[in-house]
Amino acid sequence: MVKEKKRYTADLIIPVYKPTKQFKKTLKRIDAQTRRPDRIILMNTEEQFFDKTVLEGIPYAEVHHIKKSEFDHGGTRNQGASMSNADILIFMTQDAIPANCHLIEQLLEPFEDEQVSAVYAQQMADEKKSPIEAYTRTFNYPNESRKKTIDDLETLGIKTFFCSNVCAAYRKKDYEEVGGFIKKTIFNEDMIMASLLIENGKAIYYNAKAKVWHWHDYSAMEQLHRNFDLAVSQQTYGGLFLKVKSESEGIRLVIATIKHLLQIGKWYLIPKLVWQSGFKFIGYKMGRSYEKLPKWLIKKLTMNREYWEEK
Repeated sequence: MVKEKKRYTADLIIPVYKPTKQFKKTLKRIDAQTRRPDRIILMNTEEQFFDKTVLEGIPYAEVHHIKKSEFDHGGTRNQGASMSNADILIFMTQDAIPANCHLIEQLLEPFEDEQVSAVYAQQMADEKKSPIEAYTRTFNYPNESRKKTIDDLETLGIKTFFCSNVCAAYRKKDYEEVGGFIKKTIFNEDMIMASLLIENGKAIYYNAKAKVWHWHDYSAMEQLHRNFDLAVSQQTYGGLFLKVKSESEGIRLVIATIKHLLQIGKWYLIPKLVWQSGFKFIGYKMGRSYEKLPKWLIKKLTMNREYWEEK
């Protein structure tokens, strides 16, 4: 006898700021899914910048406005989650674009396994527009799906609790059990949540069949700022983050990317890769030692000055 699949209720929560025409197209793609979310909850920063036309034709979408001073990576998402009574909370960023009409369906599928508390999607980049980003995406988001538990900590290290709110879903009861996303975090609320779930004996599932287009062409300095904040979040939170090293993963990625660029004949991009990777490494190392740095230097290194003003 075939076991009948459970039908979960699922709400989609997206923090938005100055939504563009592309975001309007993204909502249309979500509306065209084989399994649409029951509600779309938009947490918009600054009402004056919100284009109301993005909601046209999507009656189950709603918007809630907050001030810029109120925005917090974890807190704002928690606020959206508090408005939902769904079994599954799906989070996306406004610049993530569903690659096909099966995204929501594929995000929900792994929850048939009761141990799975979170599922995240594969992120892809256009190889023609950004060869380096396209390859690094395949390194961090391979074509093979994987279930991760605390037993993988020794072999996967920090990747055990790799998870991204660019496109991820959480079982609401498990999310609530660990207290939701950490509030007043500079960055990385998704991986902190994943580490808590892993510590709680739950599993994180990477579903390579759930796909979104998402990438950035950051400058070297932007990479430094981003990695500084990433490391600050890990150092501040502590927990499992202080028990694993991530530098070796970065080195492995650089070596693999150099080989890939040579194979596809784009050797001329290697200096850019090395330059940017150096800035990433510097940002990360300084972030892990941020407590020893003067505040004026921290403000130069961060991409989130408001966090430090409050701190």
